[in-house]
Amino acid sequence: MASGQKKRVAVIGAGAAGMSCAATLAKHPSQFSVTLIDSYHQTGGQATSLTLESSKYGASWLNDGVQGGSSIFKHTFKFFRDYGYEPHEVKLQVAFGKGKDAFFTNVFPSPLIDQFKGEIRKLGRVLKCIKFGLPVLGILPVKVILRLFRFSREFGNCMLLPLLALFLGTGNQTPNVSAALLERLFDDKNMRLWDYDPEGLLTNLPSMYTFPQLGKFYEDWKLDLEGNKGVRVLLETEVGIVKRGGDGDGVVLTLHTPDGHQTESFDELILATPADESLKLLGRHATWKEKWVLGGVKFFDDVTITHSDAKFFNGIFETSVRQDLTSNAIAGNTKRQEQLSFANAPSKCEENGWTGFNPMYYTHSYAHEQDKIEMGFDCSNYQHQFREAVGIGNSPLPPDQHIYQTIFLDKKRQDLWTWDAIDKDKIIGEKWWHQFGHRWQHYVRVVPGMMWINGKNKTFFAGAWTMVNMHEMACISGIAAAYRVGASYEHFDDFAESLFKKYLWLSHGARFRGSAKKHA
Repeated sequence: MASGQKKRVAVIGAGAAGMSCAATLAKHPSQFSVTLIDSYHQTGGQATSLTLESSKYGASWLNDGVQGGSSIFKHTFKFFRDYGYEPHEVKLQVAFGKGKDAFFTNVFPSPLIDQFKGEIRKLGRVLKCIKFGLPVLGILPVKVILRLFRFSREFGNCMLLPLLALFLGTGNQTPNVSAALLERLFDDKNMRLWDYDPEGLLTNLPSMYTFPQLGKFYEDWKLDLEGNKGVRVLLETEVGIVKRGGDGDGVVLTLHTPDGHQTESFDELILATPADESLKLLGRHATWKEKWVLGGVKFFDDVTITHSDAKFFNGIFETSVRQDLTSNAIAGNTKRQEQLSFANAPSKCEENGWTGFNPMYYTHSYAHEQDKIEMGFDCSNYQHQFREAVGIGNSPLPPDQHIYQTIFLDKKRQDLWTWDAIDKDKIIGEKWWHQFGHRWQHYVRVVPGMMWINGKNKTFFAGAWTMVNMHEMACISGIAAAYRVGASYEHFDDFAESLFKKYLWLSHGARFRGSAKKHA
């Protein structure tokens, strides 16, 4: 490339990773000419929104895929705020299991907590062992840890596996998840979601943040990149790789648009696509290292059904307080008495949640395969736009006006699904997911292998699959790819920069050279 000439960069994939990458490169208009390409008709990838009948459900939209995150989502929130959007805090309530022998929650004590009180205390000791035994113990799958430390199968199936599955998005692959993720969930001072309680496992109402209307946000982001930042956006465009390599000639792509096709040359290629799709795009051009690393990502096809069938939802999850679901061992325990009093209080809307028992996240296990779960959301309890419609101090809408989601895991196990029991007339949306499993092999083969393929043959890779399934990780991966191409990292938060530096080293094997300081 001649001195002073712009570097031509092709970013394939316009989800969170690709958009973050293009936005970071676009801050250097004199250095980069950016083309953002996606086969879909809109940007955002899995982060989409549905239109609702507001007169019936109290809100005109619903984020039907990616819904929220924790306070560590610094880069995600910054992108929101750059375009005038805000995340909204919510005090999280969860309900795990169905029936008194399998149910527990972070809102009030249940008989299950009393049944497993010894194993709950043991878990605290085991978490310390995992922490100090890293990386050996941390790399072991959770199912091995459960056997190694002699936990009962019932404790694993009823408490530990559902907890991990729900918050890491690991579904039925949770037994194969690295134990280090379990330890991080409770112990990492910056990234933990739950405060471990030796008496109740989960007793706090942690703060989560629901996202703004993602469909609108991603459209505004795209329009700004395209109209004001000089990014060429090509949607509904299929890509073929003609040539890429280390001979200095860069990358040659064929672009098949609705208006025809053309061949173009680029200096750098960034694949912000799932690992299996990236391999498919690379085809015969893939190196053995790329085949080894990318081929180690295992994907599963899940489906989310958005519906308003309250009878179905209330039938498969525990959505209300009953005497048989509450612990009898509360006499003299002030904390437990306060929890039960809160759970039994009348349901009223608050700025950051609800009084009373109004869970947002649910799971239940299948009767004949206790290590397999079904997940659900009461989106009307969770997403902020429904609370805003109700108004602070007011009671929630009746159950048949709520929006629910039931998530069925692993297309190959449809024999377990209860999908047919949902009233077809109350189904609002159906969304399939191509999700990667956080198996222990992922952290032995894929994550450490990324640094050996990133930047080779004029190609970089981005996406949440490179590390852990979070919108925030997708954003960081896109920024990191742009940084490797030559863009600068803009400092705006110490924790955000620290996390970026760690990701850059783990996934790219590159040291952080310093950030462009943000000035007021």
